[in-house]
Amino acid sequence: MNIGTNMHDDIAEVLYTEEEIKTRVKELGKQISIDYKGKYPLLIGILKGVTPFYADLIREIDCQLEMEFMCISSYSDGTESTGLVQIVKDVAVNLKGRDVLIVEDIIDSGHTLQHLVEVFETRKPNSIRIACLLDKKERRDFSCSIVPSYTGFICPNEFVVGYGLDFAQYYRNLKYIGILKPSVYGE
Repeated sequence: MNIGTNMHDDIAEVLYTEEEIKTRVKELGKQISIDYKGKYPLLIGILKGVTPFYADLIREIDCQLEMEFMCISSYSDGTESTGLVQIVKDVAVNLKGRDVLIVEDIIDSGHTLQHLVEVFETRKPNSIRIACLLDKKERRDFSCSIVPSYTGFICPNEFVVGYGLDFAQYYRNLKYIGILKPSVYGE
């Protein structure tokens, strides 16, 4: 690991600017408001990376909603998923009969999120949808059936950080999303 003291110097390229992100989040919030009109959705944010997106998104949704958080892990401090899904913090509410909207920062292979959806289905919600900021479609495994209902951006197959996304817990506080230089994570 070769993390510099100036986080901006570790970015090879800015993929999505702060303004682009704000505009897209506003659009997603408007669509979610329309789709959930007259309902009381339960938005479940997947910690930690989702925090900036989740906070900005809920402020753009114009309907009653309930907030909940969950922490799951399939990464250690590396750049690849371990493939083992661990629920670190479960939701504290009953999902039965609820309209659940899982809010995620990024969908990569989709295996972690597919596992989570399968767990939630056993809890008998009325519906389960997914909102993600970034979708790395080209990384999706053919065996994964996850399709987000709301997507901020289709992300290229690059190691990205910023706006909640991290490498070894760093770079989450960047206001934009950028490609991390390979020299930082050792490739």
